[in-house]
Amino acid sequence: MKKIFSIGVITGIIATFLMGENAMAENLTTEQKSVAEVSAYTASGNQTGLKEALIKGLDAGVTVNTYKEILVQSYAYCGFPRALNALATLMQTVDERGKTDESGAEPSAKPQGSALNYGTENQTKLVGAEVKGKLFEFAPAIDEYLKAHLFGDIFARDNVDWKMREVATIAMLAVRDGVESQLDAHINIGKHNGLTDDQVNEILDIATQTKAKNVIFGFGKENPYSQYFTGKSYLQPITTDNGVPMFNVTFEPKCRNNWHIHHKGGQILLVTSGRGWYQAWGEEPRELKAGDVVNIPPETKHWHGAAKDSWFTHIAVEVPSEGGSNEWLEPVSDEEYNKLK
Repeated sequence: MKKIFSIGVITGIIATFLMGENAMAENLTTEQKSVAEVSAYTASGNQTGLKEALIKGLDAGVTVNTYKEILVQSYAYCGFPRALNALATLMQTVDERGKTDESGAEPSAKPQGSALNYGTENQTKLVGAEVKGKLFEFAPAIDEYLKAHLFGDIFARDNVDWKMREVATIAMLAVRDGVESQLDAHINIGKHNGLTDDQVNEILDIATQTKAKNVIFGFGKENPYSQYFTGKSYLQPITTDNGVPMFNVTFEPKCRNNWHIHHKGGQILLVTSGRGWYQAWGEEPRELKAGDVVNIPPETKHWHGAAKDSWFTHIAVEVPSEGGSNEWLEPVSDEEYNKLK
């Protein structure tokens, strides 16, 4: 059977082709951006940033019930304490504004029947396939709770759609350490529910900006030595005037510096968050996590940077030496780097 396209459809196809891929690009809405920011601050526990984000969003017309739904949902991804704190901040903000903000839609009545059955249907539709595996066979209770409660109760509340709930979930997971596999999974779920690559990148950028306010010594500015890095990194000087220079360095996922050598004076790395790698020439790569310390002797060819799926922050302490210098060498190739987990 031949398919017959209308003139309008054909015109649209031609216009898209002529305008290029950017014709299909779609940015997050103001509401989605606000939900991403609020969710990231909630997950990080930053109540000051959260309140500022809520005020900005309420001023832009985001409803109180939208925020309520997202903050209730947040307990599933960052725990009751942070969800309760965030809801208290929302309640205080709404009260201080005289309760004049639009309430927004209430959810429809909960579907009749078994929450487990309904939740299983919701989970399958949300993910795009039946969810099963050895973990759920090992601990069937968590499988039941996910299906019956998270997807049968929370995701059944229809005053916030699944696409918006995934905007929130991605933002929450993006600011947390040690949940990279769950973040990857929800990015795919978000795409299955209508998010584009550009929109996912926007969510991650928003989360990055909120995460920056939680880095112990500050996020700093984009690294002025970026020509020696693959990917984006950020540099915040801690001290440079006492003879022992110290810098807070934050790497985005997949970012790493070139092979390099510290001549005469070595370097000490103090890992504060995320997951990354260090490798000395001729040695196997060493995985790094918060609390790890790397002592790099002078004249050692090496590199360090983030894991593929994690932000990574360390303090770099320069060992004082007369006439010390850095020699920047070749980049770590994608082939070498992609062998790492």
